[in-house]
Amino acid sequence: MKEFENQWAIILGGSSGLGLASAKKLAFHGMNICIVHRDRKSNLAAFDEEVNKMESYGVRVKTFNQDALSNDVRNAIVQEFPKNSVKLLVHSIAKGSLKKMNGSEEELLSKQDFDITIHAMATSWYEWSQALIHNEIFTKKARNVAFTSEGNSRVWPGYGAVSAAKSVLEALMRNMAVELAPLEITTNCIQAGTTETPSFLVIPGSDELAKMAKKRNPFQKLTQPEYVANVLYLLCKDEADWINGTILKVDGGESLR
Repeated sequence: MKEFENQWAIILGGSSGLGLASAKKLAFHGMNICIVHRDRKSNLAAFDEEVNKMESYGVRVKTFNQDALSNDVRNAIVQEFPKNSVKLLVHSIAKGSLKKMNGSEEELLSKQDFDITIHAMATSWYEWSQALIHNEIFTKKARNVAFTSEGNSRVWPGYGAVSAAKSVLEALMRNMAVELAPLEITTNCIQAGTTETPSFLVIPGSDELAKMAKKRNPFQKLTQPEYVANVLYLLCKDEADWINGTILKVDGGESLR
């Protein structure tokens, strides 16, 4: 019997980076995978290859190239799953404004930019969690996980809206950890070290951030998506039942400096 046979993971934003690495790791260990993503047609061929690899492990893979932030899309996808079937919800949406707080009016970070970013990168996690709870889709001892970053406390020009969203995300995590515990759901965040994902590379000055991260990291290298996926997999095991309300740092000690 496979480790996670007949159990599903729903990964929001799982077509690249941490989300895709996590999907591949979990599929290898027998978990069925549902990926909700938003990609251009030009990117789909490479993604389809990854899906084929996951299916070769003998698991089912569902993909939805749709807007995970849409209420209608969320409600429709949730109906795809029978009750007590989803072991894991992963929030890996990286959609937000990278405008700065000092510049011309058209380049300036606005309240609307904050609203869009905080919804995409934080409160949408809560909406998906509640949809699965309302429809009784989570299994017993389900896992609810979101990816955060060191930008939750460090400052970098152009990262203000994302930083605010990560702070909201972590506040939601702590509260859901307490309030969803009676439902046998654990809620945690994983704080990855600097990882050269597609979303990281669009941050203004990302090349400089990567150089700084290598110098700060005790191992003198960047975090790889696979390192993060390994920890997410460990969180899904029975031995992790008592990990709840925690920000797990997967950065090789980078944030210590």
